[in-house]
Amino acid sequence: VAHMEMTARWLDDQVAGLSPAQLAFRPSPTAWSILEVVDHLVVVGPIYWKNLQDATPVSAGRVGMMNDADVLWYGIDRTDREIALQTEEPSRKLPDLQGGLKAYRAQHDELLQYVRTTKDDLRRRLVERQRCDAYQWALLISTHEQRHIQQIREIKANPKFPR
Repeated sequence: VAHMEMTARWLDDQVAGLSPAQLAFRPSPTAWSILEVVDHLVVVGPIYWKNLQDATPVSAGRVGMMNDADVLWYGIDRTDREIALQTEEPSRKLPDLQGGLKAYRAQHDELLQYVRTTKDDLRRRLVERQRCDAYQWALLISTHEQRHIQQIREIKANPKFPR
């Protein structure tokens, strides 16, 4: 819960006050803009939520192949850049930042409410996509957001970023 609350605040902080030119800036022709990063978070939100909801109960044995430290490290270390699945690329239909943030917050709040109130044993549910338990998947959603917040910071640190 704390990590999810933190990433939501970080995202808001990183995009606050950005101009349309700053939101549209691309560090390279193939890189995403900040608006596309937010768009990507909006696109993957329902997909990741469905993955969590589809987690299957496991009665015995270790659930999944990951450990919590691996999940947390994923949010910190952007050394290995990943390429989004085609179904998870930005839609490029996001009209503006405020619309994107509104959609992101709605999804994020739904996940946060679930994590705060669920009686499901998240450690005993398998998310097949990542071969992890549902607790780790919920944390991975948040660390995925953290990765993209770092990506936004990298875009803003680019010497050609509009000032």
